[in-house]
Amino acid sequence: MSGPDGVGASRREFLAGKGHADQSALRAEPDGGTEVPQAGDTLRIQTRAMNCQFAVFLDVDRRDQLDAVSSVLESVHGLEALMTVYRSESPMARANASAAHSQVVLDEVLFDVVAMACRIARETDGAFDPTTGPLVELWRQAREVGQVPEDDEVRRVRGLGGLEDVEIDVRAGSVFYRRAGVELNLGGIGKGFALDRIADELFTAEVGAYLLHGGHSSLLARGPHQQHAGWPVGIRNPLFPSKRLATLVLRDQAMSTSGSGIESFRIGGRRFSDILDPRTGWPVEGMLSVTVLAETAAEADALSTAFFVRGVEFARTCCDNRHGVSALLIPTPRRGQTLEPIVCGISDEVLFFEESV
Repeated sequence: MSGPDGVGASRREFLAGKGHADQSALRAEPDGGTEVPQAGDTLRIQTRAMNCQFAVFLDVDRRDQLDAVSSVLESVHGLEALMTVYRSESPMARANASAAHSQVVLDEVLFDVVAMACRIARETDGAFDPTTGPLVELWRQAREVGQVPEDDEVRRVRGLGGLEDVEIDVRAGSVFYRRAGVELNLGGIGKGFALDRIADELFTAEVGAYLLHGGHSSLLARGPHQQHAGWPVGIRNPLFPSKRLATLVLRDQAMSTSGSGIESFRIGGRRFSDILDPRTGWPVEGMLSVTVLAETAAEADALSTAFFVRGVEFARTCCDNRHGVSALLIPTPRRGQTLEPIVCGISDEVLFFEESV
């Protein structure tokens, strides 16, 4: 999460027309005689927060809801101010600075997302881990200098502390770190959590049909879109990001994608995923992208990372046993082979692949 790009109404933008062609592309083409759902004209209100664009898409006949949606969307800036660790005065940054010395009582909303992040981290055996900030920083520096860190340095940073050093007191609404050096970073769940909070406010404002977009990775949809039961959204090809892999009709669900097609870097001719395995401290290998559908955007965000780290069998087990969760995984193909998408629990009534896949 990053700082805001401005204040007040100047942060908002209103656009009318087709959705844009990225992770949330609202366009589709016929595929081998199968009618792929296509989105119609939309209204879009957007603002920049958490280092990305947050947007609400509405059908064009919903102009009467623009003021309500615009006001609700502004709440994302307050949520960023709570959760970011990149502003020393933020509640999360202050908690990180103090929680190793004494118990810190958190704002109710901030405690909700912290407790959720720690719960999902434990449920995924640390595949999703909000305490990996020092590791992320180590690899960020490695990218800048163009040098892979030594094994000893990775082990040292991993040893600074982890989830087992975080104590959550539900009754007090507080957090405590058992050792200095531990910190929580909500970047892996914060966008989804913000979408869930915005959706709650839109429900209160009686806005019932929309698509929420948080950057290139997090989506949440409610209700129908024109003649469709839900909102057609595009899933990019992880090898060719300008191309679409599939179209998904999303309704009353959230969707999150973690992927190394764009989120990758090279050092010394070697390609690394931008997603780290918290258990080893090293970038994950063997997976190109993971798209998760879940009832909440926060859960979808966290699980897309966990599935990327843990792989296909863990994802299958989780989808079989976790209510409302399904996934599309794209393992890295062997040399000379094509992509082989693995679908876990997503109905073919809502998922439409490109003919070439």
